Amino acid sequence: MTDDGFPGFSPMHGDAVQVTTNTTSMTITGSVTSQGVLRDGRGFVELTLPDGDPQQRRDLERARSYQYRLYRDGVLLYSSPSLTLSETRRTKDGTLVVAGSP
Repeated sequence: MTDDGFPGFSPMHGDAVQVTTNTTSMTITGSVTSQGVLRDGRGFVELTLPDGDPQQRRDLERARSYQYRLYRDGVLLYSSPSLTLSETRRTKDGTLVVAGSP
């Protein structure tokens, strides 16, 4: 498990994520990926989630900040610091991508 503020550029794959925003907390199960990316010299964390619950998507889109804990088989893989939400988007295959930075 890392908890240094940046998950790295290699994707981490999990089967559950616990997300806490400034207004709510949720657990999302399914195929979840966490990966660090660089854009314009800034580091971001992209969290790719199954988009099965429209209310969860709306809650994430309205959040100003969030933290998450990524799990695989009940084992904690990564615990993020508090992240400022910079973007939410849907991919062609219907997954939800949430990006943020420390």
